[in-house]
Amino acid sequence: QVQLVESGGGLVQAGGSLRLSCAASGNIYIINAMGWYRQAPGKQRELVATVTRDGRGNLADSVKGRFTISRDNGKSTVYLQMNSLKPEDTAVYYCNVNYMGLLGLGVSDWGQGTQVTVSA
Repeated sequence: QVQLVESGGGLVQAGGSLRLSCAASGNIYIINAMGWYRQAPGKQRELVATVTRDGRGNLADSVKGRFTISRDNGKSTVYLQMNSLKPEDTAVYYCNVNYMGLLGLGVSDWGQGTQVTVSA
């Protein structure tokens, strides 16, 4: 069993900041890429940011210069620092963790989602 626990969502005014965290635990041999996706009402889930095991990040154009993704391999945790938030950032944010389980199988798993609401 693998658990992904997200935290850090909430309500913030435009221009404010939030930090999301996603901690993985359980039967994991090694974690590879980690990332964040979001889904706004009536829209498809979209990529926000990803980070490789060695810390190389990739951000969607819509969040470049405002969001930062990072990870702590010792804590099996990925973070998303969101600054200068805009109303259009409002969505449910999901973490995605790609790992190899103890049996050697590759798995892509999702967190439960955390709501981020940015008021104008």
